[in-house]
Amino acid sequence: MVAFVLCKLVAGLEQKTVQQIKGVRGVKDVYLTFGGWDAILVAECDTIDKLSGLIVREIRGIHGVQTTETLVTTSL
Repeated sequence: MVAFVLCKLVAGLEQKTVQQIKGVRGVKDVYLTFGGWDAILVAECDTIDKLSGLIVREIRGIHGVQTTETLVTTSL
């Protein structure tokens, strides 16, 4: 399963935070953005439980990540 994770980051810590996010297993890509969200992550996990753990324990546990919103993909 693939998910897009929208992240708000702490101002001034963006580069350091993104480098840490890139090192998280299950994170495939990270894009810095302008607008309401500072970064978009592409995450891939086998199950929704693993995805939940990735986001709650790994991503949100990184200093510099303020908040996230997750968009889980589906096949048609």
